[in-house]
Amino acid sequence: MRIRRVIQRINLYICMGGMFLLIPLMLVTTWDVLGRKFLSKTVPGMFELSEYILAVFILLGAAYTQQVKGHVGVDFVIKRFSLRTRTLCQIITVFLSLFIVTILVWQGWVEGIKERTVSDMLRIPQYPFRLLVAIGGFLLWLELLIDLADFIKTFKRGRE
Repeated sequence: MRIRRVIQRINLYICMGGMFLLIPLMLVTTWDVLGRKFLSKTVPGMFELSEYILAVFILLGAAYTQQVKGHVGVDFVIKRFSLRTRTLCQIITVFLSLFIVTILVWQGWVEGIKERTVSDMLRIPQYPFRLLVAIGGFLLWLELLIDLADFIKTFKRGRE
């Protein structure tokens, strides 16, 4: 249980860090739109900068979204099943998700460590953002592992 709290606390803080990037994103976007509208020109690199901020925000928020069960789920079929069958479906889904996220983390890491390019306008290195795929994916993987443990516990309780 202590590990669970540590993982969930880390995901909360990382998500909060990503949320703080929303304010600069809004300011950059607003400045770019106003500049385009009233000055008839954009600030060079603003589009690139907003892409990077958005990537950080999304990748660092996925694990926390899983933690609070904020991802979209379609359950109109399985909600008719018994608790035990629903839990079994959830276990299978989490296993498949763990498999897919494992590939995502692995490939994110491989691509991140070999990336040597920089962005066109601002010359920002690409590798930190590629590595964020692996980092965010690993945090999501840990949350899915917590969910799997919970579902297995529920499944076992249903048997007793």
